[in-house]
This record gives sequence, structure tokens and C-alpha cells, in this order.
Amino acid sequence: MDKKIRAFYTEDTIRVYQAYNEDIASEAIKRGTFGSNFKLERMTWIKPSFLWMMYRCGWGKKENQENILAIDMKRDAFDFLVQNAIMSTYKEDMGISHTEWKEQIKKFDIRCQWDPERDVFGNPLEYRSIQLGLRGDAVKKYVNEWIVNISDITDYVKELNEKKRIGEDISLLLPKEQIYTV
Repeated sequence: MDKKIRAFYTEDTIRVYQAYNEDIASEAIKRGTFGSNFKLERMTWIKPSFLWMMYRCGWGKKENQENILAIDMKRDAFDFLVQNAIMSTYKEDMGISHTEWKEQIKKFDIRCQWDPERDVFGNPLEYRSIQLGLRGDAVKKYVNEWIVNISDITDYVKELNEKKRIGEDISLLLPKEQIYTV
């Protein structure tokens, strides 16, 4: 299955998405980064694919994922994450043993996972989208150094979902994601 990063990006930033409860999201919007309601000790997952995020959070309908954030982060930071991640699932062609991989999973602060991309209805497509799990130093740098801007796109998501529900074609209203090369 095809694995390419698809994202909305500029010369300096790449957009990733996350979904949170009202407390975490509203604090992040006010501060321009995550605050005291966000747990730095937990792994957090960032996703550059809008539709994969919509699938994951149920278009903002899942509990504690009602608020959707579009987070513009530094491209060089995103590239660093991709280049320094360990795959979250072991495969024999990784060049290391399963035991070595299990040891690395415990040590690495960055995980990479490729999941089937989704269409607007949540159906899997023939290619995969990346998501990155951050913990430890990686999540601290993400919160304190790498975030450039956070936008609350919850209303936009609700509007799109309603249009989709009544049968409107929303494809032209989606973020314009392109192949992103690290």
C-alpha cells in the first residue's frame, strides 16, 4: 500500500490536526500552545491528514474529541520527527530483531504509524496516511518550541459534517493537501 505524507503546508509550516475536550482546546487557543490541562507525560498523536483526523474523532462527535485543532508547526521540526521515529508496529524487514525493536519502542520518544487513509465517509482508501506519536522530550519541544499557530476549526468541521450528512459534495471545501516530502 502506498505510503506518502499528504498535508497542507507552506514554505515554513506544516499543518497537523488534533482533537481534544473543551478545557484543553480552549486553553490551547488562548495561549497559542498547550497549557496546564494538557498532560505532557502522555503520548500525543499528530496527524497531517484532515480526513484521517475526521475518521479518528468521528467529525468531533467522540467523547473528549469534540474540539478540532489545526496546528501549524515548523516544517523542520516535523521533518525531524519523521526522521527520528520508530515504527509503532514491528515488521521483519526493519533490519532489527523483534527483541531489539521492543527495546527501542521503550526508549524512543517518537513513534510512526501508517494507517489507511479515509474518504469523507470514513471508508478506507488504497493508500496510507502517517500519524506521529510524541512523548518525553519530543512532546515538550512540540508544545514549547515547534508550534507556530493553533486554530480552532470545530465550527468548520461541524459545518462540513452537516453538509455531508444531507448529501452535499464537500470535496471542494476540504483542506488542499499535497504530497509532502521530508
